[in-house]
Formats: sequence, structure tokens, C-alpha cells
Amino acid sequence: MAMPETDLVISELGAESEPLLRNLLGYYIHDMAEWFDIDTEADGSYAYDTSAVWTPDHHAYLAKSGESIAGFALIAPATEWLGNIGAHEVHEFFILRRFRRCGLGQTLAASIWSRHPGAWLVRVLEANAPAVQFWRAVIDGYSQGSYEEETRISNGRVWLFFRFSAE
Repeated sequence: MAMPETDLVISELGAESEPLLRNLLGYYIHDMAEWFDIDTEADGSYAYDTSAVWTPDHHAYLAKSGESIAGFALIAPATEWLGNIGAHEVHEFFILRRFRRCGLGQTLAASIWSRHPGAWLVRVLEANAPAVQFWRAVIDGYSQGSYEEETRISNGRVWLFFRFSAE
């Protein structure tokens, strides 16, 4: 599905967008349930604690293609993983299925990195092969091959840590 670059609008969300973000997080968690033991709530929804999303050092972005919601990204400090070095982390990143494999995810990622210059971390569960392939290609292209890839084990799971700098 080809999509013109000018069709994509990326905007930062505020706390007033909590219901919208919660709905989108349900789709994201549904996809992640393939790799994690995640159950629904009694009402069939997925729970996600969004309290940290609206703090000053976190950012939530929405991607729209025309009038259609296409995805979102949550950005957080990478302190938990890298120590207090001021790096940002792509905490959550999701593109709705109909907008995948058309360059929209790459454009969203590059836009967010450019809005927050400095050190970056992207963590990807190694078992999530499509995500590993996506992030490796996008980070390689954005950083022009200037990134580090490291394998770490956290809670018994193998993760790939991609570190690079955005300008």
C-alpha cells in the first residue's frame, strides 16, 4: 500500500486524549499477547497503566493518515535500562495493520527521533521477528549504520537493545 508522505500527520497527545490512547493500547496489547502471557480484564478489554504517559518526561504521539488513525508511539526516559544518561526510549510503538509495510512506521519513528535529539534506545523482544526486522532496518537507515546492537536477558526473555544518536 503506497502512501504519500504528505498524507501523514504526527501530533503530540495530551492527557485529554486518554480515552483514545487507551483504545489504541488495546490493539497493541492484543498483538503483544502473542509473545507475553497477557489476559483480558473481565469486560474483555486489556489493561494498561497510562499514569506515567502524562508526566513531563514522557511523550505520546499519534500518527494519522488523512482522517484515519494509523498508529502511536510512547516515548520515555531510558533510565531504567541505561542509567541516568538522559537517553530516550521508544517505550511503545504501534502501527495499525492496514498501515503496515508502506513506510508510515519508518516516517513516524524518524519524526519522533528528530523531535528529541540525543541518545536513543529501542528495545525489541528477540522472539518478535517482524519487529526485529523492522527496527533493525529503520534504525540502520536513520543512523546511516551508526548504531549499537546488544543482546540482554530480562525476566527470562531475550531482548535486543538498539542504541544510536538522533540529531
